[in-house]
Amino acid sequence: MAQNAVLMTVTGSDHPGVTGALFAVLGAHRVDVLDVEQVVVRGQLTLGVLVSVDGSGVRLQEDVQAAMAAVDMAVTVRLDVGVDEPRSAGTHVLVVMGRPLQATAVALLAGRLGELGVNIETIKRVADYPVTGLELLVSAAGDELLRQAVAEVGAAAGVDIAVQRAGIARRSKRLIVFDVDSTLITGEVIEILADHTGRRAEVERITEAAMRGELDFAQSLHRRVAMLAGLDAAVLDEVGRSLELTPGARTTIRTLKRLGYRCGIVSGGFTQVARHLVDDLSLDFVAANTLEVEGGRLTGRVVGDVVDRQGKARALARFALESGVPMNQTVAVGDGANDIDMLTAAGLGIAFNAKPIVAEFADTTLNQPFLDPVLFILGITRAEVEAADAADGTLRRVPIG
Repeated sequence: MAQNAVLMTVTGSDHPGVTGALFAVLGAHRVDVLDVEQVVVRGQLTLGVLVSVDGSGVRLQEDVQAAMAAVDMAVTVRLDVGVDEPRSAGTHVLVVMGRPLQATAVALLAGRLGELGVNIETIKRVADYPVTGLELLVSAAGDELLRQAVAEVGAAAGVDIAVQRAGIARRSKRLIVFDVDSTLITGEVIEILADHTGRRAEVERITEAAMRGELDFAQSLHRRVAMLAGLDAAVLDEVGRSLELTPGARTTIRTLKRLGYRCGIVSGGFTQVARHLVDDLSLDFVAANTLEVEGGRLTGRVVGDVVDRQGKARALARFALESGVPMNQTVAVGDGANDIDMLTAAGLGIAFNAKPIVAEFADTTLNQPFLDPVLFILGITRAEVEAADAADGTLRRVPIG
């Protein structure tokens, strides 16, 4: 007898017993299950089941309709589905994030994907806080046009859209490093230190030029550090204790460490300040510049090699080697021109509220004032984060203005 495929789609208010009632009928007919998909949105169930049957499937259709009517569910049954039509595995994952995420942004993205012949296989919500995040699994012919289109849509709609290749590589990352200034923390440490010397405005001008890539980082660092000469070294600890983490930083690192990630910082800032972050966040690695101190005061010089653009990439590679992690399983997050080499060397480079020159070199960009979306890009949902936090008593949501 010929094998035929039957597709059943059950919809209605979700309640216990629906799936059991359907599969009881399927079991009685001794069908083979080919595919199942179930989703519940705000209490409304959609359950799709594809089965292979001997014969036409008409008797099965009648029994399924009766069983679903008995549990107050609607069902549609298609008897003409091809058995040999495999479900697409998808080629890319898009994570769309906004605060708020408006329907017009999704419409613009879906329309552009359709123009490119990119099919959307699945959509699911991955976050409702501090951003709304949707994860789309899509099938595309290649990378370049997809990434270009996504970048254009993101800019036009004012949302962040991360693009990654689908597959196990996305979920195999094991090590992450963060830049410190304006990434892991708000503000720039050297500018905070310059407040104590009255030369903050001068330091800010040099910092901005260096971040835009207009000045060599090492030269800019030496010029700025020279302005700190004579500062009481005790100020370093004072500043270190007062650092303000970027919203979501603590949650992000806590979650990644639960998953076994090695977490570190690679900074053009200063070890005497960064060590406070290492202790506070239980980080595994730190690379930063060391300020020279003589007689309890800063000399206006740094000790040893400068952790500049190239130095950051070398530090990431050293951390990965020490941890036994291949470079394609590393993640780097940064915002300035001196982060470019680190971002391109990592398996996944994320530009965080970065200057345009930096975003061009990153795999994806985040333009939200929170670090939590790093988790969503890595395939970790807000529900999973909060379930883990609830289990150890750390769950809390800070109101967002």
